[in-house]
Amino acid sequence: MNRNLFWKFSFVVFIVLWSLWEINPPQSRSLIEEFATRAVNTDTNHAAIVAQARKLQELNPDREFANLREAVGTNDIAGFFPFVPVAKELDPARAILSRLQRDGAGKIKLGLDLRGGTSFLVGLDTSSLEDTNNVGSTTREAAISQAIEVFRRRVDRFGVAEPLIQPVGDNKILIQLPGLSEADKLSAKTQIEKAAFLEFRLVHRESNQLLQQGLTAPGYQVLQMKRKLPSGEEVINKYLVRRKAELGLTGQYVARAGVEPDPMTGQMRITLRFDSKGADLFGEVTKNHVGEQLAIVLDGELYSAPNINEPILGGSAVISGDFSMKEAFELANVLENPLQTPASIEQESSVGPSLGRDSINSGVRASIIGIILVSIFMLVYYMLAGLVANVALLLNVIILLGVMCSMQSTLTLPGIAGIVLTIGMAVDANVLIFERIREEFATGKSLRGAISSGYDKAFSTIFDSNVTTLISSVILIFFGTGPVKGFGVTLTIGVAASLFTALVVTRLMFDWMLSRQMLKSLPMLRLIGDTKIDFLKYSKIAFVCSWALVIVGVGYGIMRGGDTLGVEFRGGDRLTMSFEKKVEMGELRKSINGIGIGDAVIQYEKDISSGIEVLQVTSAFDSGDK
Repeated sequence: MNRNLFWKFSFVVFIVLWSLWEINPPQSRSLIEEFATRAVNTDTNHAAIVAQARKLQELNPDREFANLREAVGTNDIAGFFPFVPVAKELDPARAILSRLQRDGAGKIKLGLDLRGGTSFLVGLDTSSLEDTNNVGSTTREAAISQAIEVFRRRVDRFGVAEPLIQPVGDNKILIQLPGLSEADKLSAKTQIEKAAFLEFRLVHRESNQLLQQGLTAPGYQVLQMKRKLPSGEEVINKYLVRRKAELGLTGQYVARAGVEPDPMTGQMRITLRFDSKGADLFGEVTKNHVGEQLAIVLDGELYSAPNINEPILGGSAVISGDFSMKEAFELANVLENPLQTPASIEQESSVGPSLGRDSINSGVRASIIGIILVSIFMLVYYMLAGLVANVALLLNVIILLGVMCSMQSTLTLPGIAGIVLTIGMAVDANVLIFERIREEFATGKSLRGAISSGYDKAFSTIFDSNVTTLISSVILIFFGTGPVKGFGVTLTIGVAASLFTALVVTRLMFDWMLSRQMLKSLPMLRLIGDTKIDFLKYSKIAFVCSWALVIVGVGYGIMRGGDTLGVEFRGGDRLTMSFEKKVEMGELRKSINGIGIGDAVIQYEKDISSGIEVLQVTSAFDSGDK
């Protein structure tokens, strides 16, 4: 193998090994088994915990973390897991179990439609909208729409891929997140419930004197600020703070929030950058009140009250406090995405897959059968070249999954469809190359020359077709949400991987076989011989027929109107039903289709606190009575 081929081969091997590393382990391991196998210095106490956890798991298979936590009880398990630092943890047992759960998590993350997840029903307090000055003429519907976008941005920053966020009734929002660990659930609840209403208020000039005398002033209120001394002692300072934000300077003017360590104390602090209007207001406030204190109030709690030494015209500010790094990043996230109305979680439950097991199995089975049939066709029709293409297809899937796992993307059923489409495009590229090689070989070129010329001449066609697909998939990523975005992500990665495997990997395999003199010929089947059909002669007829089909299709879609849209776009009726016996979702879907209702979203949902399981069915408007 010459030096050039060696480095190319090494690069491909590195990419494949990296992809396999990112994929492993593909599926999550049992938390109880992780607890049982990774513990050191085990004793009878550890064995009793494992036995009790397994017994509880048989009774309640949907709450593994809670079962193990209940089995641990008040036992000290830190000695079994010395590799988990718990010195600063308030609940060491929960911290250890969260670490084990995170370590045992599978790299391939499945979406709500394939796996289910956690559901939060969030209530919005919209009763005070009309009385809130900074909301103005904002309607209730606009506030709910704003809350949905805020939650979506918070969840995206939190790192949860492909959530389901939709309004329910007049003042509630349903948020469903796929596959959360117990630690992630707690963090998600914090992100969802925090309103992050930030205000900049002035501290009374004579705050200390008035408070010492037990007095207040009209338009002011007493707020407390907690601080920890280097010794660890907690000190509480009181300030007399104006009730309203100065010049209406609130968090709505924050354009960006970040986290950095304080160079003096080393504590984490929040950095704020205002937009242009906010920078002007902040500059005016600091210019008019030099020598006073400016209180930074978040959700009614005083975080800091720095002195205004000089006008601050740069449009930036800092919030100091006793933040851990996790708390600082969570706070920065919600400050960039503040809510206009207070939010609270009214119900937390676990939800099953939105697709029935039959639908999931059918989709996966169809994808696997399609891949196998394509591989068989390539092997039979193109023989050795087809074998090369099949190896490239296998590497294509490995690289695609590896990149998805490294990006922590979520795999949904549309994502699986994207993988199948990617394989089809990769096969198309190989077909173009192989047919070009056949044509070049027919002109009398040597095998090496035909392969080289075939790749060179097919490159522009393959590149153009893949780039146009790539543009569409990138648009889906930026403008789509949920499964649509997931399809775009899968397709984008797949297109890039297919270009790499079709143009680099297959060429490398042919060059290696040629260098080792293992390739003397490249036989291929041919079903249709040389033809002399003048296709351009029928170009006008084909043009007219194509546009006629487009116009008829678009016109029919316009004529159907809203009937073409499902409940994901139009909304609909949501029914919650109790049951005595759980029925397979395939049978439920068959029954619903039998009474003339279109595609409905069917999910089993179990309340985490009560353990009561119900059936949720969402169908088109005015179809609930059926």
